[in-house]
Amino acid sequence: MDLTAFYQKYPKEKVDEAVAYLSYHSAAILPRDEDSKHPILYVFRHGQTVDNAEFLFSGWRDPDLTELGVKQALILAEKLKDKKIQMLVASDQKRAVKTMELAVSLNNTIKGMEIHQDARIKERCYGDLQGSSKLEVQLTDPKLLSEYRRSYSVKPPNGESIADVVKRVKSFIDEIVPLMKMYKMNVAVSCHGNSIRGFRQVFEGLTNEQTAMVESPLGQDYAAYSVK
Repeated sequence: MDLTAFYQKYPKEKVDEAVAYLSYHSAAILPRDEDSKHPILYVFRHGQTVDNAEFLFSGWRDPDLTELGVKQALILAEKLKDKKIQMLVASDQKRAVKTMELAVSLNNTIKGMEIHQDARIKERCYGDLQGSSKLEVQLTDPKLLSEYRRSYSVKPPNGESIADVVKRVKSFIDEIVPLMKMYKMNVAVSCHGNSIRGFRQVFEGLTNEQTAMVESPLGQDYAAYSVK
């Protein structure tokens, strides 16, 4: 990202601090519970997109993966290449579908398998903020940015709260878990920074506050949950 305009407008140190804050350096290691006696749900976030690289509110926009995003998905592919997976699900957004395609590309038993798309696990709608700069808001009103991004119940203008996203993700989970148990199948899910919060709340028992604050890495790694 070209920061020249920001350096001209704000102190360099302040800009660099804001960039570091928005760069997911605090992303937590994803948990893995892979008990082969039970069906396993593999969940991961898409790789970096153009909007991520430019620090834009992406939401329901449909940006493509960057070169780094592709590399992140291929790192994930190395970790999934020997997994036994019977079903693939992605959100209906390009970045999630492409990440899934890349993530299973080294697994000879599932590469080329149909990827089911489900809008319930798509990214949070940021409403009027979509396409605008997170970096600009962080530099001018960091408290407001935190409220929009990390409050569980606050909705951006004409957008969704994290609570709204968790509700629709739970609807998906309530449907997929019985199927996993019935058919004894492992499922891989490619989703987003906010929709993965719903999975983490359900399977890790996070509080609403923890759900709003937890960070998950772009691509590269997966969470695994044994469905018991």
